[in-house]
Amino acid sequence: MRTTSRFLLGAGLVAVTAALAGAHDMFLKPAQFFLAENSTLDLVLLNGTFSKSENSIAPERFLDISTLGPDGRFQVHQSAWKATGDTSFFSVKVGAAATYVIGVSTKPNIIALKADEFNTYLKDDGIPDVLAARKRDGELGKDSKERYHKHVKAMVQVGEARTEHYATALGYPAEIVPLNNPYSLKTGGILRFKTLVDGKPAASQYVLYGGRTAAGGRIEMRNVRSGADGTAEIKVGSAGTWYIKFINMSKVTGDTAVNYESKWATLTFAVR
Repeated sequence: MRTTSRFLLGAGLVAVTAALAGAHDMFLKPAQFFLAENSTLDLVLLNGTFSKSENSIAPERFLDISTLGPDGRFQVHQSAWKATGDTSFFSVKVGAAATYVIGVSTKPNIIALKADEFNTYLKDDGIPDVLAARKRDGELGKDSKERYHKHVKAMVQVGEARTEHYATALGYPAEIVPLNNPYSLKTGGILRFKTLVDGKPAASQYVLYGGRTAAGGRIEMRNVRSGADGTAEIKVGSAGTWYIKFINMSKVTGDTAVNYESKWATLTFAVR
């Protein structure tokens, strides 16, 4: 099914109560980042870390699975999604040479955490502003009920033609959109990008980035903040597979179901 409409956040909350279960990172990781025209691309959804998936995700959890390329944006049918053990995966067809974008967006879940668990999660997962606000407001001892949803993208290069599809926002509630093509970068180059929340620039957003070298070694995770216009940049210091991620969390008032909402975004790409 082809669609050019903006993504709309739907309903369908699922309550979950498990220590730190909502703190898993989520990354979309292609089997190949460089591939030939008219190929089949296999992708794995890592729900855990950049190296290992700790839980699979059932297809009914998704609001959108899309691929964007020279023929437009197409939704991937849920029947293409497979979940086995701790791993979720699917395949898409790519056509003519271009820079392609593949995106996955999940429905919201709710997680309840005790105060200490929630504070640790804020510290470890890169949400320092909320932790500082809880400390400032004397709320470090307050338990949390958090509504969270995750929105992940991967970019791959098909053939030799670099195209502008990388700069197209998919309309997810949280999103990382490059301002220059990752596949035009050389080692040591600068990738500029914008952080979006609900389609608007996320000012002073805390962002983490890292990855794996071409030889499989770990690329040290670093952090950066976006500017007032939601833009930031990172230096791609080595060849390999890279990720950029952020969690935008806000306090919720007037809602008896939750007191926080978080919107997660990740982007993966490769440089050689």
